[in-house]
Amino acid sequence: MLLCGRLSAQTAEFDVFIPIGKYMAQGDADKLSAWFDDNLEIAVVSQASSASKAQARQILRTFFESNSPRSFDISHTAGKDNMKYALGTLKAGGESYSVTIFVSHKGKFFKIQQLKIESQ
Repeated sequence: MLLCGRLSAQTAEFDVFIPIGKYMAQGDADKLSAWFDDNLEIAVVSQASSASKAQARQILRTFFESNSPRSFDISHTAGKDNMKYALGTLKAGGESYSVTIFVSHKGKFFKIQQLKIESQ
């Protein structure tokens, strides 16, 4: 039953950015990393790299420890059924950051392929 509910949750009507946005706002690198692909592009304040899921989680954890999030608001989303992106603003550590998130449909689920957090 749980598996069936999880599979049906990611239909065409499912907004993948609702849970991702929630975890960004909370600064929860562990829960956010559940959405990461096995390897992804991550750029945090001008330090870009291709990273494994575990490496990207640690990069985000370090960022959130230094910049405690206050809010995350998505201003724009677009894409097709198998690939989507979102643009948003993260307010953290007294600063505002522009965030870009690209996801693609991998197997049965959406996975984050690229995450950028840039100073505004």
